[in-house]
Amino acid sequence: MNYATIKNYDIANGLGVRVSLFVSGCPHRCKNCFNSEAWPFDYGEPFTEEVENRLLEMLSPRFIRGLSLLGGEPLAPQNVPAVLKFLRRYVNLGKDLWIYSGYTLENLLSRTGEELEQVKEILSYTTVLVDGPFVEEQKSVMLKFRGSANQRLIDMQKTLKSGSVVLFELPE
Repeated sequence: MNYATIKNYDIANGLGVRVSLFVSGCPHRCKNCFNSEAWPFDYGEPFTEEVENRLLEMLSPRFIRGLSLLGGEPLAPQNVPAVLKFLRRYVNLGKDLWIYSGYTLENLLSRTGEELEQVKEILSYTTVLVDGPFVEEQKSVMLKFRGSANQRLIDMQKTLKSGSVVLFELPE
Protein backbone atom coordinates (compact mmCIF):
# COMPACT_ATOMS: atom_id res chain seq x y z
CA MET A 1 0.00 0.00 0.00
CA ASN A 2 1.06 3.57 -0.64
CA TYR A 3 -0.05 6.70 1.15
CA ALA A 4 -0.57 10.20 -0.17
CA THR A 5 -0.05 12.21 3.01
CA ILE A 6 -0.22 12.23 6.78
CA LYS A 7 -1.73 15.16 8.64
CA ASN A 8 -0.80 15.69 12.25
CA TYR A 9 -3.05 17.82 14.47
CA ASP A 10 -6.01 17.51 12.09
CA ILE A 11 -9.40 18.82 13.31
CA ALA A 12 -11.32 18.53 10.03
CA ASN A 13 -11.74 14.74 9.74
CA GLY A 14 -13.37 13.66 12.98
CA LEU A 15 -13.92 14.81 16.54
CA GLY A 16 -11.02 16.30 18.48
CA VAL A 17 -7.39 16.63 17.49
CA ARG A 18 -6.44 13.71 15.27
CA VAL A 19 -3.83 12.24 13.01
CA SER A 20 -5.12 11.60 9.50
CA LEU A 21 -3.65 9.09 7.08
CA PHE A 22 -4.60 9.52 3.43
CA VAL A 23 -3.99 6.24 1.65
CA SER A 24 -3.42 6.02 -2.10
CA GLY A 25 -5.68 4.28 -4.56
CA CYS A 26 -9.37 4.74 -5.21
CA PRO A 27 -11.67 2.87 -7.58
CA HIS A 28 -14.63 5.28 -7.05
CA ARG A 29 -13.26 8.35 -8.85
CA CYS A 30 -16.07 10.61 -7.65
CA LYS A 31 -16.79 13.71 -9.72
CA ASN A 32 -14.95 16.71 -8.22
CA CYS A 33 -13.21 14.62 -5.56
CA PHE A 34 -11.13 16.80 -3.23
CA ASN A 35 -8.23 14.35 -3.41
CA SER A 36 -8.18 13.05 -6.99
CA GLU A 37 -4.37 13.05 -7.10
CA ALA A 38 -4.51 10.06 -4.74
CA TRP A 39 -6.61 7.89 -7.11
CA PRO A 40 -3.67 5.87 -8.51
CA PHE A 41 -2.65 3.03 -6.18
CA ASP A 42 1.03 3.76 -6.86
CA TYR A 43 0.74 7.46 -5.91
CA GLY A 44 2.75 8.76 -2.96
CA GLU A 45 5.12 6.83 -0.74
CA PRO A 46 5.21 3.20 0.39
CA PHE A 47 3.49 2.53 3.71
CA THR A 48 6.39 0.84 5.45
CA GLU A 49 6.92 -0.33 9.03
CA GLU A 50 9.00 2.84 9.52
CA VAL A 51 5.97 4.93 8.51
CA GLU A 52 3.75 2.86 10.82
CA ASN A 53 6.14 3.53 13.71
CA ARG A 54 6.19 7.26 12.92
CA LEU A 55 2.38 7.31 12.87
CA LEU A 56 2.14 5.53 16.22
CA GLU A 57 4.55 8.09 17.67
CA MET A 58 2.41 10.95 16.31
CA LEU A 59 -0.67 9.33 17.84
CA SER A 60 0.85 8.81 21.29
CA PRO A 61 0.27 12.23 22.96
CA ARG A 62 -2.73 12.22 25.31
CA PHE A 63 -4.38 15.18 23.55
CA ILE A 64 -4.60 13.25 20.27
CA ARG A 65 -8.11 11.77 20.25
CA GLY A 66 -7.59 9.31 17.44
CA LEU A 67 -6.83 8.32 13.89
CA SER A 68 -8.76 9.11 10.72
CA LEU A 69 -8.23 6.98 7.61
CA LEU A 70 -9.11 8.61 4.31
CA GLY A 71 -8.03 8.37 0.76
CA GLY A 72 -7.95 7.44 -1.83
CA GLU A 73 -9.93 4.52 -0.46
CA PRO A 74 -8.68 2.82 2.72
CA LEU A 75 -11.10 -0.09 2.24
CA ALA A 76 -10.26 -0.82 -1.39
CA PRO A 77 -9.47 -4.55 -1.62
CA GLN A 78 -5.84 -3.71 -2.46
CA ASN A 79 -5.46 -1.62 0.74
CA VAL A 80 -7.35 -3.77 3.25
CA PRO A 81 -4.45 -6.09 4.24
CA ALA A 82 -2.02 -3.23 5.00
CA VAL A 83 -4.71 -1.19 6.78
CA LEU A 84 -5.60 -4.17 8.96
CA LYS A 85 -1.96 -4.91 9.76
CA PHE A 86 -1.49 -1.33 10.98
CA LEU A 87 -4.78 -1.21 12.90
CA ARG A 88 -3.84 -4.32 14.85
CA ARG A 89 -0.99 -2.24 16.26
CA TYR A 90 -3.01 0.96 16.56
CA VAL A 91 -5.83 -0.48 18.71
CA ASN A 92 -3.36 -0.93 21.57
CA LEU A 93 -3.32 2.87 21.99
CA GLY A 94 -6.98 2.83 23.09
CA LYS A 95 -7.97 5.77 20.89
CA ASP A 96 -10.85 6.17 18.48
CA LEU A 97 -10.85 5.44 14.76
CA TRP A 98 -12.75 7.17 11.97
CA ILE A 99 -12.71 5.63 8.51
CA TYR A 100 -13.91 7.45 5.41
CA SER A 101 -14.97 5.08 2.64
CA GLY A 102 -16.69 5.54 -0.68
CA TYR A 103 -18.18 2.08 -0.17
CA THR A 104 -21.41 1.76 1.78
CA LEU A 105 -21.44 -0.44 4.84
CA GLU A 106 -23.77 -2.82 3.01
CA ASN A 107 -21.30 -3.07 0.12
CA LEU A 108 -18.41 -3.73 2.50
CA LEU A 109 -20.34 -6.52 4.20
CA SER A 110 -21.20 -8.14 0.87
CA ARG A 111 -17.57 -9.09 0.26
CA THR A 112 -16.65 -12.74 0.57
CA GLY A 113 -13.98 -15.02 1.98
CA GLU A 114 -10.86 -13.70 3.64
CA GLU A 115 -11.52 -10.18 2.39
CA LEU A 116 -14.85 -10.10 4.25
CA GLU A 117 -13.20 -11.39 7.42
CA GLN A 118 -10.52 -8.69 7.17
CA VAL A 119 -13.12 -5.95 6.62
CA LYS A 120 -15.16 -7.19 9.57
CA GLU A 121 -12.08 -7.03 11.78
CA ILE A 122 -11.33 -3.48 10.62
CA LEU A 123 -14.94 -2.47 11.33
CA SER A 124 -14.69 -4.02 14.80
CA TYR A 125 -11.97 -1.46 15.59
CA THR A 126 -13.87 1.45 14.01
CA THR A 127 -15.62 4.14 16.03
CA VAL A 128 -17.21 5.99 13.10
CA LEU A 129 -17.53 4.85 9.50
CA VAL A 130 -18.28 7.69 7.09
CA ASP A 131 -19.67 5.70 4.19
CA GLY A 132 -20.78 6.30 0.63
CA PRO A 133 -19.24 8.02 -2.36
CA PHE A 134 -18.99 11.79 -2.64
CA VAL A 135 -21.89 12.96 -4.81
CA GLU A 136 -21.31 16.43 -6.25
CA GLU A 137 -25.05 17.10 -6.61
CA GLN A 138 -25.51 16.48 -2.86
CA LYS A 139 -22.51 18.53 -1.74
CA SER A 140 -23.03 20.87 1.20
CA VAL A 141 -20.49 22.86 3.19
CA MET A 142 -22.99 22.80 6.09
CA LEU A 143 -22.43 19.09 6.72
CA LYS A 144 -20.03 18.16 9.50
CA PHE A 145 -17.31 15.63 8.71
CA ARG A 146 -18.67 14.64 5.30
CA GLY A 147 -18.89 16.15 1.85
CA SER A 148 -22.30 15.16 0.54
CA ALA A 149 -25.71 14.44 2.07
CA ASN A 150 -25.77 10.79 0.96
CA GLN A 151 -22.80 9.99 3.19
CA ARG A 152 -23.62 8.57 6.62
CA LEU A 153 -21.75 8.87 9.90
CA ILE A 154 -22.24 5.37 11.29
CA ASP A 155 -21.60 4.53 14.93
CA MET A 156 -19.89 1.22 14.21
CA GLN A 157 -19.82 -0.13 17.75
CA LYS A 158 -23.57 0.41 18.24
CA THR A 159 -24.23 -0.89 14.72
CA LEU A 160 -22.28 -4.09 15.38
CA LYS A 161 -24.11 -4.64 18.68
CA SER A 162 -27.60 -4.00 17.30
CA GLY A 163 -27.19 -5.64 13.90
CA SER A 164 -28.66 -2.62 12.11
CA VAL A 165 -27.22 0.76 11.13
CA VAL A 166 -27.06 3.25 13.99
CA LEU A 167 -26.04 6.77 13.00
CA PHE A 168 -23.38 8.56 15.04
CA GLU A 169 -24.71 11.46 17.06
CA LEU A 170 -22.46 14.49 16.90
CA PRO A 171 -22.16 16.42 20.18
CA GLU A 172 -23.72 19.88 20.22
